[in-house]
Amino acid sequence: MLVKIYKEEGATLKAQATNGDTIPFNTPGKDYPTIWKNTAQKAWEEGMSFELVDGKWSKISSKIVDRRMADALMPSELPQEQLELMSFITKAPEMRPDVMKMSDLKWKYLIRCAMRGKNIMMTGPAGCGKTMAAKSVVNSLDRPDFYFNLGATQDPRATLIGNTHFNKEDGTVFSEALFVKAIQTENAVILLDELSRAHPEAHNILMTVLDEGQRYLRLDEAEGSPTIKVANGVTFIATANIGNEYTATRVMDRALIDRFIIVEMDVLNVTEETELLTYMYPNLDPNMIAGIAGIVSDTRTEMTTESPRISTHISTRASVEMAGLIYDGFSIEEAAMVLIYPQYDNAGGLDSERTFVKQIVQKYIPNDGTTDELFNVEDSEESAE
Repeated sequence: MLVKIYKEEGATLKAQATNGDTIPFNTPGKDYPTIWKNTAQKAWEEGMSFELVDGKWSKISSKIVDRRMADALMPSELPQEQLELMSFITKAPEMRPDVMKMSDLKWKYLIRCAMRGKNIMMTGPAGCGKTMAAKSVVNSLDRPDFYFNLGATQDPRATLIGNTHFNKEDGTVFSEALFVKAIQTENAVILLDELSRAHPEAHNILMTVLDEGQRYLRLDEAEGSPTIKVANGVTFIATANIGNEYTATRVMDRALIDRFIIVEMDVLNVTEETELLTYMYPNLDPNMIAGIAGIVSDTRTEMTTESPRISTHISTRASVEMAGLIYDGFSIEEAAMVLIYPQYDNAGGLDSERTFVKQIVQKYIPNDGTTDELFNVEDSEESAE
């Protein structure tokens, strides 16, 4: 039995069972023990509700209760297979790893597209967790998976189709690429990492593979050029950096992009960044974590201004590495010197990007009173005026 604790705007606290019945506070029921109002109030403040387990009330996340209640209200006239799919998607946020900072909506959308065998393209800034999200989907679905880093591929035909070899015993022999096996594996999840950095020939080869109306790969190198059909349920998940700041990326054909469902990864806010770093380094000083999150947040805020003074923000990948350095004994200033400053141009002296970032970092360096602040953003702006 599930009981949702909620409060409508301007109303008093209420408790509602899965069947829609209102549960009175401070009064035991025929089939359940008392829910004390003070206990319910504390649970509501924590975002929790109740589940009856072995005759006792146990706290459970209100979000989970909402999902289960929605699951119970699904129309029974739908096919059983569809009901099971809808139930799986509804419960999908429960399977999301704690380290994966992604909204419930986007995670459910990502899982749904994977379950339906859609081609998915994960986009977003470098270091925001695109590859992690793709791998999390693989782990959540428990399906056979294959990984191909197309950005590091020098010979796309060898990687996606295969190689022709010659030896004295057999003469000319064609060896299929692992990709050929991957697309023939039913319900496989195939990760195409760094698709935007792949050689244009890789894009050409993938056009027919990704097209819903075709879904085949022709082995041009093999004798007779056989056609390999993509197996049922195969899902392709690609990661891509799209934008002018990614100079090593290639412009992808619009026809290629249209073969994908786009899922955009969001940049973390300061609270989410703090939660992630705390999860990954639970023994790290909270003040140090707050400092890292503050530095990262300030660079991201600056990038949203009309005339940003830096060309890029600090990625989540970099913030995690920075936390790792501090955990290993580096100070915030030392970590910034070796990890953050080299990402920014030093040209222009006091007006350079690097100087501006140093000003940001300075705000979060613990001051023990023995040294003067080297930089101050506000003072430098006032003097410039």
